[in-house]
Amino acid sequence: MTTKPASPAHQDAPRHILFTGGGSAGHVTVNTAIIPTMIEQGWKVSYIGSRSGIEKQLISRMSDVDYYGIATGKLRRYIDLENVKDPFRVVKGVYQAFRLIRRLKPDVLFSKGGFVSVPVVLGAWLNRVPVIIHESDLTPGLANRIAGPFAKRICITFAETAAHIKGDKAMHVGPIIRSDLRKGSAYKGIQWCKFTPGKPVLLIMGGSLGSQRINDVIRRNVEELTRTYQIIHICGKGEIDSKLIGTPGYRQYEYIHDELANAVACADVVISRAGSNSIFEFLALRKPMLLIPLSKSASRGDQILNAESFRQAGFCEVLQEEELDDATFLQSLGKVYAGREAIKKQMQQSEQGDSTQQVIALIEQTARVSE
Repeated sequence: MTTKPASPAHQDAPRHILFTGGGSAGHVTVNTAIIPTMIEQGWKVSYIGSRSGIEKQLISRMSDVDYYGIATGKLRRYIDLENVKDPFRVVKGVYQAFRLIRRLKPDVLFSKGGFVSVPVVLGAWLNRVPVIIHESDLTPGLANRIAGPFAKRICITFAETAAHIKGDKAMHVGPIIRSDLRKGSAYKGIQWCKFTPGKPVLLIMGGSLGSQRINDVIRRNVEELTRTYQIIHICGKGEIDSKLIGTPGYRQYEYIHDELANAVACADVVISRAGSNSIFEFLALRKPMLLIPLSKSASRGDQILNAESFRQAGFCEVLQEEELDDATFLQSLGKVYAGREAIKKQMQQSEQGDSTQQVIALIEQTARVSE
């Protein structure tokens, strides 16, 4: 695109960045890590997501961000009548995104991926708005594979991901860590949960949508687990078990917002899926992990690759979902807890940094070139 001199009116107007991404918290958290800095630097910030997805819930909590919902499709790995309707929703979403972006006139689009991002990337490209994509996993997801040809740059977390991206668009930036997570207080986390100081804390995170299998194995073993640990269980929307409310040393939450940094800070061991954003944050905070990645029958296998990469680095133990039962779970958890100091030592040797400023510099450069 030919660079044109900015008009005086344009020079006085704040730069405008548009974000997209959704479907799960993992497709939003990188955006929420970047947005506060963009606002502090005087950018106008807008967000396009689905009309009722988790991205709307998370972004609505952020002040000074204008949110717009559009029609979206969804990739399902099972037969469903909705699969027939989704292509029409995507086409409608592209039309809605195109009209929105033509009206909003952003300087740049930053896309985290997820099925909602494809119509937005296409709408931006049709409006000649430069696109930057962020890919967290070791191998690109379907949405980012579709959107990739329309992007100027693709930021990657794992260096190995470059081999899966055509051309020279890949830019290895490493993980983006939410700055507020680094400010957590273990003392405040213990106080918030009304736990006993000195007794180990186990944090369970099954992802923003929860995990039925992980929830079930925790609850079947609550009595035994609470002999050793105090438990913070983030179980997902609608997954609170009323029969276990009030169990000593066991706290259930659908999702934790403002107190998440303190909850993570007080944890001695984390049990989690293997979404890239989450596990890099636990690495940055030096939290030993037991990872239970989504199986290939329920995903494209990206979490299995993420978990294996971390296991080889000595940051975690891995328990495949197909092997998950009470005995293997308790054995794997015991192994992580017994080896937690060795795991922390490996984590301290990691050279992973926070790439937020590097990505922000790329955003600024890309927006300038498009003017």
